Amino acid sequence: MKLCTLVSGSSGNSIFLSHNGTNILIDCGVSGKQIQNSLNQINVSADEIDYILVTHEHIDHSKGVGVLSRRYDIPIVASHGTWLGMEIGEIADHNKIVFNENSQMDIGGIGVTPFDTPHDAMQPKGYKFDLGDKRIAIATDIGHINQNIKDAVFGCEIVILEANYDEDMLESGPYPYHLKKRIGGEHGHLCNVEAGELACFLVENGTHTIMLAHLSKENNSENVAFSTVARILDLGGIKVSKDVKLGIAPRYCTSAPIVI
Repeated sequence: MKLCTLVSGSSGNSIFLSHNGTNILIDCGVSGKQIQNSLNQINVSADEIDYILVTHEHIDHSKGVGVLSRRYDIPIVASHGTWLGMEIGEIADHNKIVFNENSQMDIGGIGVTPFDTPHDAMQPKGYKFDLGDKRIAIATDIGHINQNIKDAVFGCEIVILEANYDEDMLESGPYPYHLKKRIGGEHGHLCNVEAGELACFLVENGTHTIMLAHLSKENNSENVAFSTVARILDLGGIKVSKDVKLGIAPRYCTSAPIVI
């Protein structure tokens, strides 16, 4: 199994997952050409992608989805609401995979279970992947942590987790009031402190690798996000590097692959 982020942040998001010969993209929030270049950095060709899973319709997650699907004949998997909200052009019927229920699906031999996320989109989802005896989860664009999120990520060995903003930076930053309210709201994004609190829960329940993702360019930084989450873990008696591997998804380039 190989997992890495290709791009991450408010300017675009995409994650690559490979398992037993099946290659999946989770989101494609930049141009098709940029995704091709990112894949080349990890020695993967875009025509080797078997599926694109989409978490929700916002442009920083869906911008290049239609282009890649048409160019390389790739099936797109998304919730009914996300399909209604995405503006990705015409897609061949055989490349439209629509789901409504949060039941496990077989995607190229990978068990994929969607879960609801509190975000201001039409039917946003996170995804949990069952890879033999390993489980990983993608949990970003989360306005707040609820029991549904905890249940979904419980017991996952690897989690890509949103740490979008620092509360003080958001409050004192340049965004207009309505945008600050949206980001910090119940259906906006996850702050560093809440990410740290969820990280403690994760490590206590079997997670050994956490990659912080979807950092805001204006309202966060890699140092602030990492130090905040590491401090909260430490307060919970969890030591970074010893008890958990904690990393940051780079904004514009691929992350180091996580290989199991």
